[in-house]
Amino acid sequence: MTPLNNLAELASKKFMSVKNYLYKHYGEEPGKMLVHTGVLSWTLSAAAQVMAIVFNDKISKKEKLFLIPQECADAAINILSFYLVTNAFTNFGVKLVKSGKLTTPKIDKYIKDNNVKDIGKITTDISKNMTGDTLEEFKSLKSGISMITNTLGSIISCNLLTPVLRNEYAARKQKEILANQKLDKNSQEISKMQLFKPLSMAAYQKLAYTKFSGSDMKI
Repeated sequence: MTPLNNLAELASKKFMSVKNYLYKHYGEEPGKMLVHTGVLSWTLSAAAQVMAIVFNDKISKKEKLFLIPQECADAAINILSFYLVTNAFTNFGVKLVKSGKLTTPKIDKYIKDNNVKDIGKITTDISKNMTGDTLEEFKSLKSGISMITNTLGSIISCNLLTPVLRNEYAARKQKEILANQKLDKNSQEISKMQLFKPLSMAAYQKLAYTKFSGSDMKI
């Protein structure tokens, strides 16, 4: 076997390995894959923004000291908000299907025929003993609900929650900056007052004596 054929065979095995992994972890719950790929895209985007600031020669070091932490904080808000909200909605949708709260006529018939108990409880999984067409319909329903709830969670996170959190953080940061600027200004004014503080009588006499003690002035 030539080296080229060995390389092609190795690439094929790697591809199948990745394919099996993706199917095993995301095949029945594509919404979960969207959560993870969304987090990855947010992370890469934030990293690109930070690196752009770091390597931008037109931005001063003083500005970078402010902009880099600001960008990191924005990224943390975006990523955490997206992951927590979207993942919670996705898991909630999947649990509705697994617990039997959301069904199709075929799945509902299976529940009644097999006298499945504890419908609606968080620990219930109605698919444990499913087979054939009923199991395939269950997987299809779970996949569809996973996508719907994922989309709903991402909309709420990106368009409603994240902007509010970012605005709140920006407002607090602005107050801190203004407070620090005011403190620096007051410190500078105090320093100026100390620099131009009027001389006391004793200090003035000492200065006058030092200035004229070496002169030939006589009375």
